[in-house]
Amino acid sequence: MRISELSQVTGVSVATLKYYLREGLLPTGTPLSATRADYGESHVERVRLVRTLIDVAGLSIGRVREVVRALSDPPRSRHDLLGTAHAVLRRSSPDGAVMDAHDRRLSDQLIDRLGWRIAEDSVARAQLGAALDRARRDGLEISEETFAVYAGAALLMADRDVRDELGRESASEALRYVILGNVLSDPVVIGLRRLAQEHVSARKFGER
Repeated sequence: MRISELSQVTGVSVATLKYYLREGLLPTGTPLSATRADYGESHVERVRLVRTLIDVAGLSIGRVREVVRALSDPPRSRHDLLGTAHAVLRRSSPDGAVMDAHDRRLSDQLIDRLGWRIAEDSVARAQLGAALDRARRDGLEISEETFAVYAGAALLMADRDVRDELGRESASEALRYVILGNVLSDPVVIGLRRLAQEHVSARKFGER
């Protein structure tokens, strides 16, 4: 298909597609002439991935470029693959702030009590510490009991997310699945939490 057809299929303007090509987010098509190229289904998938990362995950162009590079050269280990996905999906936000020594110790202690196997340089470990720090500074103390409940629910979701099929797919396809899975399912999890809160509130405090 021509770039105009790629635009129609994906709903992304030709100007934006050309921008993606210049920024290296979209691979070049098969040349047909000096000014024309042919694009295929792989380009459609890439455009949709880029749009999801920008529109849903809120990643910058520079961060999306990191995702594209990771897809081109994914780690062989499926466990390292998950770490790569977490690293490229990190956001420049308060969650990525540097935590002080006290908050790092608190985060480490909570993880140790769970008995989870988490690397010292895990991006998620740092994000948890920074999130706990922000909650504390803004007046929300998350008790150990509440933390344990949250952790139990997260473990159930993770057991569903890290499916056995990942070990049988190509590294690049597995990485793409993990990245998209996190980006697209996070809003679902948040929405379900809000709905569950409404249900429990209605059960406890609603009119009978």
